[in-house]
Amino acid sequence: MVVTSVEQALRVLVAEGIQDGTMGPGVKLPTERALVERLAAPRGAIRRALDVLEREGLVVRHVGRGTFLTDEARRPPAGTPADTSPAEIVQVRLAIEPPVAALAARAATQADLDRIGECLEGLRAGLLDDDFERQETWDLRLHRAIAHATHNGLLVSVCEVMFIARELPVWGSSKRRVNTAERRRGYHRQHTAIVEALRDRDPDSAEIAMRIHLQSVSDNLLGRR
Repeated sequence: MVVTSVEQALRVLVAEGIQDGTMGPGVKLPTERALVERLAAPRGAIRRALDVLEREGLVVRHVGRGTFLTDEARRPPAGTPADTSPAEIVQVRLAIEPPVAALAARAATQADLDRIGECLEGLRAGLLDDDFERQETWDLRLHRAIAHATHNGLLVSVCEVMFIARELPVWGSSKRRVNTAERRRGYHRQHTAIVEALRDRDPDSAEIAMRIHLQSVSDNLLGRR
């Protein structure tokens, strides 16, 4: 089955809503008209994407009432083992995300770059407020936005398994354990370099910047620094 960019955008919308607590089982999704505006997609594509989510049991639609998330929406996708270790997560991220950044530099639309810039601003605000949870939320959103900017539905689906693994308790506790103000500032500089390379449409620099960032995360998490 081919995963469309609109379907993937809708999945990202739901995943981010679940992550920040604004969505969950029983919560009503935005109307089709609102989704058309938010995802910049035609209504027919929105309806087809909702059809897919309904067939998968992630949403239920009630005529005259709207579309609601089910309990299934909170479950990790198949292939996300609960015992994944931080070392495994960073290995996968180093293998996948640098080429993803390179592809995003080639394929991103201006709307994608605006969304990526919004995520960077969210990270900066979290840094200024010394708010670890806020930084983690926007960190994940930034990396999701970069993956989505590739406009490759299959690749984004692969990345989503990796992003779900980042939400496992072992990842958050490990990052919190090695969290320091100096490292947070370093990560922000690295994220800024990634975003600048994307804005410059420079695939090589985007890939290198992403690899430098993830290697730094790996070294800090695994005690190599």
